[in-house]
Amino acid sequence: MSLKWLYLDLNSYFASVEQQLQPLLRHRPVAIVPSLTDSTSAIAASYEAKAYGVKTGMKIYEAKLKCPDLICVVGKHENYVHYHHLILNEINKYIPIEKSYSIDEVACKLLGSQTNETNALNLAKAIKLGLSKNIGKYLRCSIGLAENVFLAKTASNLEKPDGLQVIYAKDMPERIAHFKLSDLTGIGKAMEHRLNKAGIFTIKQLFTLEPKHMRRIWGSVLGERFWYLLRGYNLPDVQTSCSSLGHSHVLEPSWRPVVKARHVMRKLLLKAATRLRSKKYYTKHMILGVRIENGQKLKLETSFYRSCDNVTLSREASKLWSALVQIHKPRAIKKISVTFDHLVAEDKIENNFFELSGDSSFKKQKTFEKLSLAMDGINHKFGKDSIIMGGLPEQAESFSGTKIAFTRIPDLQEFKN
Repeated sequence: MSLKWLYLDLNSYFASVEQQLQPLLRHRPVAIVPSLTDSTSAIAASYEAKAYGVKTGMKIYEAKLKCPDLICVVGKHENYVHYHHLILNEINKYIPIEKSYSIDEVACKLLGSQTNETNALNLAKAIKLGLSKNIGKYLRCSIGLAENVFLAKTASNLEKPDGLQVIYAKDMPERIAHFKLSDLTGIGKAMEHRLNKAGIFTIKQLFTLEPKHMRRIWGSVLGERFWYLLRGYNLPDVQTSCSSLGHSHVLEPSWRPVVKARHVMRKLLLKAATRLRSKKYYTKHMILGVRIENGQKLKLETSFYRSCDNVTLSREASKLWSALVQIHKPRAIKKISVTFDHLVAEDKIENNFFELSGDSSFKKQKTFEKLSLAMDGINHKFGKDSIIMGGLPEQAESFSGTKIAFTRIPDLQEFKN
């Protein structure tokens, strides 16, 4: 039986990049954080920190109890994107990348003689050596080989760090019998709870289910799809459309007073609006969320006619902010999020009567759109904040940088705009 996929997963990627760049961090327990405060959470942790029980998402004050020597480093996300592209270029020397699944995971399709196990293993070893020699020896990866992407990713999780493992469908479920259900991609806490309610607690029990039973547990065809993925079938990726878009930021203590926090909200709003236009989407709904000094989460939302321009979206965000402050009267704001949803793709928009008749309000909105796009072009060419709406406070960089979700890889230009 031939192998069809190679899946590469970079180990503790953000922390490893910092260790590669900063020799003093090597072989030390490191946590990547959004700001240097014990009330924040770890974005990522090095393997040295993980050995003490430090995990992604853990509060830093908890992490320091487990690991008193923990070194906290503020994430420099432009470095992670830069290394991401260096790594992709190196991998492409050996085999074309079929898809980047996240900032630290890629899948490559094996072809011809590469599908032979010995050749596939040699290819994986060559990639590992190339990354070590040409990119950095502290950027280790685990590689999985299998008949489909799902099993190849599962194989990459068998041995970390610096692993290389093969899974054949014929060897399932014994090959992963020691896994917890939640170790499988696609089974989160909620789905694990559903499976437990159905009497399924182990991998072997999961394999006793029929496709239609899994469909009932999942509540959709995705359950049946999961049955086939576990058995090595190659299925096309599920096509998804963009349903929401936004930015969030944990504020450093000096930016938490309400007056200063408003500047952060506005910067996040404009950053999200720029992304919205770059993707050629309009939004009809906005959600403003904050976490205040006592940890309470607050949220207000509003609907409006589809828009993508800075003027309209800033006006709607300002209304939400003023209402939130007036209703709840927070003293300090620890985290802010701005989210657009009810998105409509530009090419799916149908003109309505008022637009076709040249209504003045629509003409004004089109002018705002053109102005916003012109600002995007200037900032793209000359650098971030070359032209802005209104003024920004000093030290704006301390709160407005581009951040990375593990499943979204920003373009390098986002760090310049």
